[in-house]
Amino acid sequence: MTVPPEELELAAVFPPADRDRWRELVKGVLRKSGAAAEDTPLDEIEGLLTRESYDGVPIAALYTRDDAPPGRPGLAPYVREVRPGGEGIAGWDVRQQHAHPDPAVTREAILADLENGATSVWLRLGGGSPPVGALAEVLRGVLLDLAPVALDAGTGTAEAADAFLSLVVERGNAADASGTLGADPLGLAARTGTPGSLDEAAALAVRCVREFPKLRAVVADGTPYHDAGGSDAEELGAAVAAGVAYLRALTGAGLSVDEAFGQIEFRLAVGADQFASIAKLRALRRLWARVAEVSGAAEGTSARIHAVTSAAMMTRRDPWVNMLRTTVAAFAAGVGGADAVTVRPFDAPLGLPDGFARRIARNTQTLLLEEASLARVVDPAGGSWYAESLTEGIARAAWAWFTGIEKAGGLSAALESGLVADRIAATWARRREDIARRKAPLTGVSEFPNLAETLPEREAAPERPGAYEHFTSRARLPVVTYAQDFEALRDRSDAHAETTGARPRVFLATLGPVAVHTARASFAANLFQAGGIETVTGPPEEFAASGTAVACLCSSDRVYEERAADAARVLRDAGAVKIWLAGRGTYEGVPADVTAGVYAGCDAIEVLETALRDLGVNE
Repeated sequence: MTVPPEELELAAVFPPADRDRWRELVKGVLRKSGAAAEDTPLDEIEGLLTRESYDGVPIAALYTRDDAPPGRPGLAPYVREVRPGGEGIAGWDVRQQHAHPDPAVTREAILADLENGATSVWLRLGGGSPPVGALAEVLRGVLLDLAPVALDAGTGTAEAADAFLSLVVERGNAADASGTLGADPLGLAARTGTPGSLDEAAALAVRCVREFPKLRAVVADGTPYHDAGGSDAEELGAAVAAGVAYLRALTGAGLSVDEAFGQIEFRLAVGADQFASIAKLRALRRLWARVAEVSGAAEGTSARIHAVTSAAMMTRRDPWVNMLRTTVAAFAAGVGGADAVTVRPFDAPLGLPDGFARRIARNTQTLLLEEASLARVVDPAGGSWYAESLTEGIARAAWAWFTGIEKAGGLSAALESGLVADRIAATWARRREDIARRKAPLTGVSEFPNLAETLPEREAAPERPGAYEHFTSRARLPVVTYAQDFEALRDRSDAHAETTGARPRVFLATLGPVAVHTARASFAANLFQAGGIETVTGPPEEFAASGTAVACLCSSDRVYEERAADAARVLRDAGAVKIWLAGRGTYEGVPADVTAGVYAGCDAIEVLETALRDLGVNE
């Protein structure tokens, strides 16, 4: 088909794109909002729109080809990965986790997953999950030459590995069995404060190389650092530091450099920030390619990555929203080039997942692979100037953290000294404040909560060692969730309702016409409900019948100056012990005992804790 010349010239009727012209237009908008002035230089305009990640990586408003030219797929530094034979279900390994303490239930769930879309098994053993002694029963019916198995046994790694390898030999699958034995002594130290044995991990790797050519022995797990509240670069830097420590141990045990590299698999968390997650996986390949280069590994050596949807981002409240979070995260894992992907069931924060939740988790990946054809495209993010720039920024920040760990004596020493814990604690404090101020919103928790929800009941899940925030060893990292502070307030509200028969309540005293007060009344209602506090709306004169002792004035700035003083007097006379005001700043005529603390960017946790105390809700 021949395209008419006039259509080819369509772009010619538009003026050429010009960055300064774009800056001028943006400046006009920013002047209206007060963010820029008439004399603000054009070269400062983009800085007004730029923010920084928790790693200090600038996130700009505009990117061009000058910011980050893409590399070529399949070539060093392997940021743009090419999967061998990779399309359809072979695009990545669909790996589902299993941890039910009953071996029969676990076996049934494994077979159901493998028969319905999953391609490998991630099996936790011991510590409340199936015991190592039940391994043969748990894997009965699993074709070990077809379905890779990834073990996760913590302090029982050596015992579990020995049992699994014996089972593989017994079934005649020594040449074909694949997966990983899960040896991760430094990750164990981060989770429990008790390091495993590097020599033990190295011995398993030697055995795999000599007797089980498709098995890997070692996992460099970054998720303990993510689960403690760490940033993307902190997770990456620690994972690479673990990988380097394992390389030293494996080569020290007699393996060649290439054999040692072939024994290590990385595990990283992927979250609802899809671009950051995509860039994190791409950055890991860049970092590991550099390690391979300086180690003298064969050309083409690249990181094998197991991506797991973030546990920290999951919520107990409105858990169905977790399906959306994990879908975005799984998409990011696929686009980022993960070799294996685990989607956590949406009800995992509530306990052991049921069959429906497991099915949705599997089918999320099947949809991305088969219907969205995500794996049919080589590095879909490649060439995006934003994705390329973000990859580079995260990689540089992670490398700086990795080298800092190395200067401290390696990851083991950095964990024991508290260097890792202190750094991650500082990042978690900043993230926690952003969550409290709802700058990092959590749908269904800090935003748009549903106080009438009925949560599904689930059997309690076995707790991993280290799954609490207070710890004694400097090496052991805490386990946090982004929603924990808001959910703790909701728990207090639930306990109060169970004891008294009613939830705590705040009266929203609206002033003026509906069109004037609706915006702030809706905002205040959303904020108070995030802490499990019901809201009742009406004019100040109806406060006495509301059954509460806390009120919040809601209207416009102008109406506050005209009517807030009288409204506050009515509320005080009716028994209000605390009066909030939905707005920020000071207003002429508003009494000093009225707190203007309910506004966008306020510390919602502090507001809610104060309100619950004023309402007599115990901690």
